[in-house]
Amino acid sequence: MLRAFVNAFKVPDLRKKILFTLFIIAVYRFGSHVPVPVVDVSKLAAALGRPGKNNFLAFVDLFSGGLARMAVFSLGIMPYITSSIIMQLLTVVIPKLEQWQKQGESGAKKINQATRYVTVALALLQSTALVFLFHNGSLGVDVFKTGDFTPGHVALIVLTLTAGTAMIMWMGELITQRGIGNGMSILIFTSVISRLPTQGHSILVQGGAGKFVAILLLGMAIIVAVVYIEQGQRRIPVQYAKRVVGRKMTAGGSTYIPLKVNQAGVIPIIFASSVLYFPSLLATAVPWAGFRDFVSRYLASPQSLVYMTVFGLLVVFFAYFYTAIAFNPVDQADNLRKYGGFIPGIRPGAPTANHLNDILVRITLPGSLFLATIALIPSIVLALWQFGQFPFGGTSILITVGVALETMKQIESQLLMRHYEGFLK
Repeated sequence: MLRAFVNAFKVPDLRKKILFTLFIIAVYRFGSHVPVPVVDVSKLAAALGRPGKNNFLAFVDLFSGGLARMAVFSLGIMPYITSSIIMQLLTVVIPKLEQWQKQGESGAKKINQATRYVTVALALLQSTALVFLFHNGSLGVDVFKTGDFTPGHVALIVLTLTAGTAMIMWMGELITQRGIGNGMSILIFTSVISRLPTQGHSILVQGGAGKFVAILLLGMAIIVAVVYIEQGQRRIPVQYAKRVVGRKMTAGGSTYIPLKVNQAGVIPIIFASSVLYFPSLLATAVPWAGFRDFVSRYLASPQSLVYMTVFGLLVVFFAYFYTAIAFNPVDQADNLRKYGGFIPGIRPGAPTANHLNDILVRITLPGSLFLATIALIPSIVLALWQFGQFPFGGTSILITVGVALETMKQIESQLLMRHYEGFLK
């Protein structure tokens, strides 16, 4: 593996891409430490460092890495993730977006442009909401000094945070175009791993060396399991018949349709987390004491049995929901029939769509249960050992492992093209 990294820096073109990616990461980390004006950063850092800190703040901080400093890049890539998910969902219900999706590269450019606009709009909304929530103390902290909460200061902070999100989006696209790997994923990966040393030290201080080693071994086991499941797929054989195109006859061939066990990736955990954090945010604005007590007792604490049960069921539900959106068996069957392909033993058309749907339903079940288990491990560990935070959360591990695997594959393909050995022998 070390030889593969050395070989990667021997190739001039690949070396430039790696160094450019590292430069953008350095700029991103610098922006995550530059605070916005007016805000008292020490109060926010103290609130985020308390055990049992607000779930919403922890969730946003996971994708930014700079919320504890109220930095220029505090919102991180979260508005872009939300915007991408919204656009994917809208392609199912809006015919125009579905038409763009089928137009190939030109349609993808239109969808990407719309995603950027929605990202900026969401960044404006989220930054404004954060400023007001931090001021009124609904999130357990007021980051403004007396007399500093003025319309001018609020507008300055909102514009700064929105511009930071737009710049992150631009840097991510630069990495995708001129660097290595998917830019947005690389930036999320950077934010997640930047928090691991601090969280590991916190566990060492709170639990001692024994529990620290146990957590490390558990983390290694989770990483191995995630790699195994992420690489797992069901290959459905497809046969293509000979066709006459113009005056030429194209030879038939055989290939396969790869259906991943975890087709939805980390999206179900993000969806489920967002749904469960909504009642906590709603409780800060609703004056009904009974609702606030119910939320704080059952839905605000990850250690609650009700929280874990609802969270697990939501992850399973969203795994099926997102898989149904990402892979359409009817469209796949139509494309196979259009290009003269068929699954051996299955008639083209509706029988092929039903066959693909049955397989998808069966293989999604173990994938969704695995996602729910990975997502609930932090809550179980926190409930048993009473740690303030757990560094190997389901979202963190899935993101880091997934991005690392995809980036490694991309570097390996570049090396193999130039007749160098890759990471895998």
